Amino acid sequence: MRTTGKYWPWWRWIMTGLNMLALVLSAIMSWHFLVGGSMVGCGGGSPCEKVLNSQWSTIAGILPISGLAFGVYLAILAASLFIGPSSEAPIRRLAWSVMLILAGSIAGSAIWFTILQKWIIGDFCLYCMTTHLTGLLLTILIIWRSVTDSSRYILRPLPAMVRVLIGLVLAGILAASQVGFTPSAVYRDGESQDNIPAIDYHAVPIVGSPDAPYVVTLLFDYQCPHCQKIHFMLDEVIRLYDGKLAFALCPAPLNTQCNPYIPRDVDEFKNSCELAKIGLAVWVVNREVFPDFENWMFTFESGDRWRPRSLETAREKAVELVGQAKFDAAWTDPWIGQYLQTSIRIYGQTIQDGRGGIPKLIFGSRWVIPEPYNTDDLVMILQKSLGVPTP
Repeated sequence: MRTTGKYWPWWRWIMTGLNMLALVLSAIMSWHFLVGGSMVGCGGGSPCEKVLNSQWSTIAGILPISGLAFGVYLAILAASLFIGPSSEAPIRRLAWSVMLILAGSIAGSAIWFTILQKWIIGDFCLYCMTTHLTGLLLTILIIWRSVTDSSRYILRPLPAMVRVLIGLVLAGILAASQVGFTPSAVYRDGESQDNIPAIDYHAVPIVGSPDAPYVVTLLFDYQCPHCQKIHFMLDEVIRLYDGKLAFALCPAPLNTQCNPYIPRDVDEFKNSCELAKIGLAVWVVNREVFPDFENWMFTFESGDRWRPRSLETAREKAVELVGQAKFDAAWTDPWIGQYLQTSIRIYGQTIQDGRGGIPKLIFGSRWVIPEPYNTDDLVMILQKSLGVPTP
């Protein structure tokens, strides 16, 4: 026992525990990338699903970041076996040097991916943030112990900080490679093996003309931030196609109250079913004012980011546009439930490897979950991923 206490003091147990936690989380996320399916706590359209399936979760759309992290934590674990007093001084110095460089890269990467989730993706992944926090704690512990071990002249503070700086530079190279080489428009597409329910474009909400030669089905949710971004690109894309393209709007609420294909509920979509019904009720009463309601739902007047409308304010807006009596009458129209179920069946038939998601564009049997930054990106998705002819 005395020998164990000498070679494995408390801080080594903590260091190993933090390293193993980060290693396991990285392995879980890497496995998710390889085999697909929903992770525990990550329902369809949830924040963690958006992060884990975003363009920023890989390098060049090929190597998952979690896989790279797994390799880094595994290397730290291996190096940590040679930092004890039983190892010769040159080997200990090399082990600490490797750990410091890798720790610096972990800290830099944690900062980079936190910035991405906060200001670019707009959502946080619990698995990712737990890994980042664990990595930062591990970094602090490694730096602290490396300089205190310098009492035996293994590493002095300045050389230790230089190694950490090298790791930060490596993290910066990773960030630059993602910005420069990661695909910017599409992060998942596929083809349905089932017959997707047919839609009468003259009898459903549509952006553009129902008589357009090309009609793309758009699955959306009024509480989905990515749906909000793509909404304001539709008119411009239709203009670029000179009216030959239209988008049929199919609400696909990410809530188990009306959507059986959602594995579990998340707070972000708790009102999605009711909001979809409110929008369809407005369309039933007056198709001319429906675009006004749609634009209002996806517009924000203040703050630095869009936030979904509440159930109460959406209902008030609907009543303002069509009147209380007509809204109440439309609310009981059986067509609303029928069309909502049709949209949800389309959503269910375009799930691949157990993973759903929106917004989703469907053309024929092809579907894609886009992540466009601008109209050009969206046009590229339509043409290359869905096969919509060039205008």
